[in-house]
Amino acid sequence: MSDIQKQPVEVPGATVPFFTYTIGETQYYEFDTSKCGPPEPMVNAMAGLKLIDSPQKRLVMINHKKPMGLLEKIGENFALLEEETLPDGRVKLVFGYKPGASEQADLDDASCAG
Repeated sequence: MSDIQKQPVEVPGATVPFFTYTIGETQYYEFDTSKCGPPEPMVNAMAGLKLIDSPQKRLVMINHKKPMGLLEKIGENFALLEEETLPDGRVKLVFGYKPGASEQADLDDASCAG
């Protein structure tokens, strides 16, 4: 995957850099909040999830731990497609679109309970 050309992308409401790249027919948006404290991981995830509006789009989140508050907040609206612990201990999560459910998500409430 070293041939992937990541391009910076402007994401409204984001507080960390986002990058986009394509693998096959799928467009990925990626961000890293592993050095951020609350509420930044939640704020950036909610901003990024707004981009996931079709089955051909994915959101990749790199964080210092599994964001349980985020997972509870988005519930069944998005699919957690992949969860991986990276060699350095960070967690990589890949979220995907769920037809009929993702459209119902309230992505404007980026508050974090903890």
